[in-house]
Amino acid sequence: MNTTQARQARGQETGSVKAVTQVHRQGSAHMVGDGFPVRNLIPGDGVDEQLSPFLLLDYAGPAYFPPTDTPRGVGEHPHRGFETVTIVYEGVLAHRDSTGSGGIIGPGDVQWMTAASGLVHEEMHERAWAKKGGTLHAIQLWVNLPQAQKMSKPGYQTLVNDDIPSVDLEGGAGRLRVIAGEFRGTSEAMPRGIRGPAKTFTPVHLYDLRLNAGHRTDVTVPAGFNTAVFVLQGEVSVNGSGPVKEAELARLGTTGERIVIEAKSDATLLVLSGEAINEPVARYGPFVMNTREELIQAVDDYRMGRMGHLG
Repeated sequence: MNTTQARQARGQETGSVKAVTQVHRQGSAHMVGDGFPVRNLIPGDGVDEQLSPFLLLDYAGPAYFPPTDTPRGVGEHPHRGFETVTIVYEGVLAHRDSTGSGGIIGPGDVQWMTAASGLVHEEMHERAWAKKGGTLHAIQLWVNLPQAQKMSKPGYQTLVNDDIPSVDLEGGAGRLRVIAGEFRGTSEAMPRGIRGPAKTFTPVHLYDLRLNAGHRTDVTVPAGFNTAVFVLQGEVSVNGSGPVKEAELARLGTTGERIVIEAKSDATLLVLSGEAINEPVARYGPFVMNTREELIQAVDDYRMGRMGHLG
């Protein structure tokens, strides 16, 4: 065994590189309301069980919507027991809910909504944008809450593009934005300790990554965390895997820390990594709790108006 082979063997023994365990393709393609044509990756074929705390990943678009005076979207609906994370790449979305909160997010912005004990809201194409028409391109991710926080007060974090720190990758490889958690580059030349603005109930790392064709980058996430790389656009290799293409999700093993991503073409990626919540999961539509009895209570509370309604 030569020196290079010895180093590689030691790296495999210590689990420094996270192996790709499976590449998932969309489980379904469907419309959510009349404004969000999505391809679903999580839960897909049971991948949510492998990726706690992440419960759902819907990839919306990119899709062109012609001008209209009646904004499209998703009307009044409830949530309880988890968080929704909406990342906008193109288009403009407007939100309002039964707590009286609301807001608008556009390209580069992120809305992190903690539904917790429950609320009713709507997500629509923003009116002025809808009048002009345009391309919608977004992701919605659901993040579970631990049992102790499921009935806490709802809340929002609007993370605008200018407040999300970004890192220029070495050698002109591209850029990485830190939405949640901390950026941990593997090179001494890269800045470290850059933290995203999102406040999370359990440890979560979420990176928006743009990688230029022919380049590669290394990032590290904690050993033991559930981790995946989702390709919005382009084609990449993850830790020496075969090609991972548009709307595909590479799930990585929990052993090791290092992720090496090589771009075969210009690529837009979402890297998600989080500590598993080792608690029972009971889910029914927009409710995610720990027991069937809690789901029944959630449905009853919504029907009785205890989560409020939109005027």
